[in-house]
Amino acid sequence: METDGLFSLASPDAPTAAPAGAATAGFGRPAGDAPLPVRMRPTTLDELIGQEHLLAPGAPLRQLVTGASPMSVILWGPPGTGKTTIAHLVANATDRKFVAMSALTAGVKDVRAVIDTARRERRYGGPPTVLFIDEVHRFSKTQQDSLLAAVEDRTVTLLAATTENPYFSVISPLLSRCVLLTLQSLGEDHVRDLLRRATTDERGLGGAVTLTAEAEDHLVRLASGDVRKALTALEAAAGSALAQSVTEIDLATAEKAVDVAAVRYDRDGDAHYDVISAFIKSMRGSDPDAALHYLARMLVAGEDPRFIARRIVIFASEDVGMADPQALLVATAAAQAVQNVGLPEAGLNLAHAVVHLATAPKSNSVTVALGEAMADVRAGRGGPVPPHLRDAHYPGSRGLGHGRGYRYPHDDPRGVVRQQYVPDDLVGTDYYRPTDHGAERAVGERVPRLRRIVRGHGPVTASARTADRAAGGAQGVNESQSSADSETAGPVTSATAGPDPAGGGIESSDDSGDSAGEEQR
Repeated sequence: METDGLFSLASPDAPTAAPAGAATAGFGRPAGDAPLPVRMRPTTLDELIGQEHLLAPGAPLRQLVTGASPMSVILWGPPGTGKTTIAHLVANATDRKFVAMSALTAGVKDVRAVIDTARRERRYGGPPTVLFIDEVHRFSKTQQDSLLAAVEDRTVTLLAATTENPYFSVISPLLSRCVLLTLQSLGEDHVRDLLRRATTDERGLGGAVTLTAEAEDHLVRLASGDVRKALTALEAAAGSALAQSVTEIDLATAEKAVDVAAVRYDRDGDAHYDVISAFIKSMRGSDPDAALHYLARMLVAGEDPRFIARRIVIFASEDVGMADPQALLVATAAAQAVQNVGLPEAGLNLAHAVVHLATAPKSNSVTVALGEAMADVRAGRGGPVPPHLRDAHYPGSRGLGHGRGYRYPHDDPRGVVRQQYVPDDLVGTDYYRPTDHGAERAVGERVPRLRRIVRGHGPVTASARTADRAAGGAQGVNESQSSADSETAGPVTSATAGPDPAGGGIESSDDSGDSAGEEQR
């Protein structure tokens, strides 16, 4: 029976033992031999680097740290972006009781014990409890359910951290009771600032070593926005340098310490454009091995995977096109996977797309066709839209002759009718010229038949009827027949002028850099 402590032998003010699975160890002052990332944790909110979008006056994160508002918060972000650091700031910045547990080791019993203790202490005027749960996405649905009532009535203020998308890994009722704060990977400048601070700060290396520019660049690229990874690598490099009785960490020392060779790759310089150019040319040249090499080079160097995905999507239409229409689907799926999955796993999706595109048959007919069409438009070719194609749905349009004479292709058994679609000055112009590569071979056989029916070229012979059936699916239907025969078809001429051979199309991705230089990142 619940006695509310009236007959308890212990004093109401006596401290309560921490439940199993809960602890505050590691949330005090770090020991002198603690890892460098632990020693360099910010002690105040002003020392926190990055996440400026969460640090504005009155922002939820600032209110959480200062205790101005007891709101429950879920921190979502990649490793090394400051989730645990924020928990440390909350633990040390206010007089609230702070209890930490990991979802890896805690169970429902442990969570309920913390909540029961917090409820008893509130009854006796004790401090409010902040419950920090690391890796909350590893909690089962039942474990997350056990938090709902306590978070709802603020028996505890929940501070949860996760690297997984909470919309998939956290139950909706708990998510609706919390403020979701998204932490972003730190930029290179932020990581660089922290490396320099750790090198000189007394909490860190205290100036015992210096870091060359090349070694610093290597550690920044290696971190890929993960501050913990950068500081761990710096500590390993410093230990290696001091063991050799030297005080300067050069590139060779940094490479040996972390056992990762530096990749000569400047994301804002020539190497960036050279590598992406070689990457595109390797796929165009149908060399999957070379393409995978350059993909790996970019990923290891910390290139933005979204940039790589964009280039792959462009390549799918620019260089593969109709020779393998599925290539664009594969490329766009890989780009979506980059957004939803993220690195490192999304590297597999990119590699999948690269191998598909490199080994696919190639055709630039789409690129050439669009380029020539745009050149004609820029040159002023292309008159008014033929009247029978104009919109005839608004009142008065019929009086203007809009839609008059239009022939509905579906009324013809072949699904194709003789009709002019282009403006008068482009009649007979061919932009699209299919190749015989891959799937485009079948398209190349169909296009001339379609053009003959649409443009009305040549007499209808037995062989032509056979070709027409192949193009439109009809059997023995004269090309002039249609349910719209009562209407007058648009003018048809027999002009056969081809595209202007000098009409420049889209700039081809040749040795100029495969349009990579046009990518503004």
